[in-house]
Amino acid sequence: MKKQFFSALTVAALVAGAPLAFAQNVAIVNGKAVPQSRVDTLVQQVTASGRQVTPEIQAQIKDEVIAREVFMQEAQVRGLDATPDFKVQMELARQTILIRSLFADYQKKNPISDDEIKAEYDKFAAANSGREYRARHILVEQEDKARSIIAQLKKGGKFEDIAKKESKDPGSGKNGGDLDWANPSNYVKEFSEALVGLQKGKMTETPVKTQFGYHIIRLDDIRDAKLPKFEEVKPQVAQQMQQQRMAKFQEELRAKAKVE
Repeated sequence: MKKQFFSALTVAALVAGAPLAFAQNVAIVNGKAVPQSRVDTLVQQVTASGRQVTPEIQAQIKDEVIAREVFMQEAQVRGLDATPDFKVQMELARQTILIRSLFADYQKKNPISDDEIKAEYDKFAAANSGREYRARHILVEQEDKARSIIAQLKKGGKFEDIAKKESKDPGSGKNGGDLDWANPSNYVKEFSEALVGLQKGKMTETPVKTQFGYHIIRLDDIRDAKLPKFEEVKPQVAQQMQQQRMAKFQEELRAKAKVE
């Protein structure tokens, strides 16, 4: 009776302890435990990518983790983890993970404050306030060609059609020379000065020379600048500032490193 009593207690203890053991491991493959943390890490990666982790996806991730363990064990049996190529690949992977951790740590310790974001937005707003101009232009390489086009336009030639045919600007040429709405400061000095000197609906009487060639410019319309509200662009401004700060951090590390 005493022997049977202790046997029952042993079984009960094993059954009671089983959930705790399996909570830490997702499976046991050929006697080796596969920790639940591997599944948790992959789940976090899927979630970070914006996908929802459904029970079906959770099961797929579990199967993937187990399959990886099976394949990894077979590779080790074959001695593939001792090859030079494997060791190089592992070192590259280690570097990638460490560098990613370094950058994440830097961002965590150097966050962009709301005041900094607002100051950057205000600087952008100041530089782009005032008036916006909607213009078209035709860009050619030779001054004689530009003068010939101006003559055609004065005789009734359609600006849009000539721009599509003759303009060397790949961005606006196919759209009839349309440059959309922009602040004059977005253009090179010579172009900007010629543009703001035009009256609405008029074009330049002589070719405008810039570093790109010779332009014929027509001013279609003028309006007060319409800037997006701060809250609308706050995430983009923050991201751009973080990228700039990260680039500076990387440059500083490279500059102070002793490379022989």
